[in-house]
Amino acid sequence: MADKTRVAVVGGGAAGFFAAIACAEKLGPAGEVTLFEATAHPLAKVRVSGGGRCNVTHACFEPRELVKAYPRGGRELLGAFHRWQPRDTVEWFAARGVETKTEADGRMFPVTDDSATIVDCLTRAAESAGVTVRTSLGVRKAERLGRAGAAPDFWLTLTDASTQRCDRLLLATGGNKSSAGLVIAQALGHAIEPPVPSLFTFHIDDARLIGLSGVSVENVAASVPGTKLRTDGPLLITHWGLSGPAILKLSAWGARELAACHYEFKLAVNFTPGHTRESLAKEFAAVRTAQAKKQLATWNPLGLPQRFWERMLATAGIAPAVQWAGVAGAALGALAAQLTGAEFTVVGKSMNKEEFVTCGGVRLREVEFQTMESKLCPGLHFAGEILDLDGITGGYNFQAAWTTGWLAGQAMATPGTR
Repeated sequence: MADKTRVAVVGGGAAGFFAAIACAEKLGPAGEVTLFEATAHPLAKVRVSGGGRCNVTHACFEPRELVKAYPRGGRELLGAFHRWQPRDTVEWFAARGVETKTEADGRMFPVTDDSATIVDCLTRAAESAGVTVRTSLGVRKAERLGRAGAAPDFWLTLTDASTQRCDRLLLATGGNKSSAGLVIAQALGHAIEPPVPSLFTFHIDDARLIGLSGVSVENVAASVPGTKLRTDGPLLITHWGLSGPAILKLSAWGARELAACHYEFKLAVNFTPGHTRESLAKEFAAVRTAQAKKQLATWNPLGLPQRFWERMLATAGIAPAVQWAGVAGAALGALAAQLTGAEFTVVGKSMNKEEFVTCGGVRLREVEFQTMESKLCPGLHFAGEILDLDGITGGYNFQAAWTTGWLAGQAMATPGTR
């Protein structure tokens, strides 16, 4: 009787679990799949993501459009998404009793609005497939051994000092600087792009924002003067500065540039995208004629949040109780300038706790994306954020985890893929 194929998965997050399940389901009794999670809490990030609702994926079912949401890795993921994309993810969870819903912005959540639904589904699927999940036990070291007349295998040194052999090894430990997977990958010959934060909020100390925490603007255009960094989307004012999808997207696309300037830079915000200072000033002039007797505080032609609108009036030196007819053209010009080209000084960052994401990790050119196998070390595979790929906010990072995990799991269970 032939020996069973022994597969070790290092990392109990979304990518690791999905890979382990895919591999174990395909191997069946012919294999043994063991998942090692260094902490006592596997799938911890899944549990807290999306404010505890879990943004499973994004309702974008055209791979060429989908890859546009990845500042790093989009080119490599194109082929991968043709093999496993959001539609496949939705169908996979539905087949296991988890229905999803799509929100207006394209984000997809379980209909329960509870991340525990996803965690429980993955846990049950792993158990049903025969995956052995070992928590509070990580992998400290992996050595690849080649024996005459036999396929190479790996000897793992675990964090409790015990050892274990496996035929195939998957690293899915995430991409932060303390990732054990990155240390192992480097020891096995891989180059590592230095990890830096992605998806973070901006620290701004500015009188225009004081007291407005919690106010959101439906759509803005944000940019970093002197660079090509430009995004749009909703913006949220916080106690420490600015956040929201527009800021998170900007941080993702500019992860390396903003790290290089130590998170100290100028931020330009147009709160009325589609308008320039001149076009908005003309619109205000038209409102002054048509609504002459209305007070500026009570007649906001732009639909901006009331507290924010009043703060912008004050910034432009306009009393909120004044009537439109009584505002000088210069004051309206100042208001238009403030709304279309406000400039803020960013003095630092905070990680978006719901979506801790880094850019950096194993270099993509060293990985075969059909199988997620190392080009340098046969039998070694990667999945998720340990790779130098990351997406913007909105379920894209989980989709990359599902896709790379599924591809790796399938490949590890397929004879002759090494």
